[in-house]
Amino acid sequence: MNDNMIAAGTVWLVGAGPGDPDLLTRKAEKLIRSASVVFYDALVGDGVLDLIPPHIIRVCVGKRSGRHSKDQRSINDLIVEAALAGERVVRLKGGDPSIFGRANEEMEALAMHSIPYAICPGITAASAAAASIGKSLTLRGLARKLTFVTAHARGDEPLSINWRALADPEATLAVYMGKSSADMVARELMAAGLAADTPVCLIENASLPGERQFFTRLDLLPLTAKTALGCGPALLLIGEAMAHRADKQVMKAPLSRKTCA
Repeated sequence: MNDNMIAAGTVWLVGAGPGDPDLLTRKAEKLIRSASVVFYDALVGDGVLDLIPPHIIRVCVGKRSGRHSKDQRSINDLIVEAALAGERVVRLKGGDPSIFGRANEEMEALAMHSIPYAICPGITAASAAAASIGKSLTLRGLARKLTFVTAHARGDEPLSINWRALADPEATLAVYMGKSSADMVARELMAAGLAADTPVCLIENASLPGERQFFTRLDLLPLTAKTALGCGPALLLIGEAMAHRADKQVMKAPLSRKTCA
């Protein structure tokens, strides 16, 4: 592996995907192995962390709702300090850095210090969840739009969402970090006009061995979230696409390799 893939004093914001190391991009793995220091989030899967060579410094800056090990400003400062010291820095983020990853705040901090940076995208949780349950997030004539929204606000700030815009019967709504807000999500969407029997799928730990899947309806979402899910991160997929049945069952076992004749 070429250690010069990351120049000294530069930063790569790398998407770690949903947790399964097999869903990490080839570029992401190369960057991880080329770093001199890796700052990683709590949602980065253990299998992905195992790919970091032992000689590379690893720093956990994990953040989860209600359990922040470091605030965002401290994380920014650590990344900037490492880059200014000439380290080859990888900032490893769960999913895709550009989707609810607060990447912009870190890029602004780097730009203020004239530190070069780049982004390596990753597979986001909604894509991994859809693949796992064997469903398409969009369907011709049924689910014409796909909307990503987070149900988690920064600090003590109130959650400001245009629920009427989200209550679209022709859209699939992917709610990130929605487990603790499931009651509010269901209540507000129904108040905005979305039908109570709208199909919902809850996916916890998408792509990981401990993944859980539950299918329900919008009015039963709060009860399902409270009784069926554990302590892992969960995604809510809401919309008619979740009721669509494909002709074949999704294959859970790994595919065997065949040689073409």
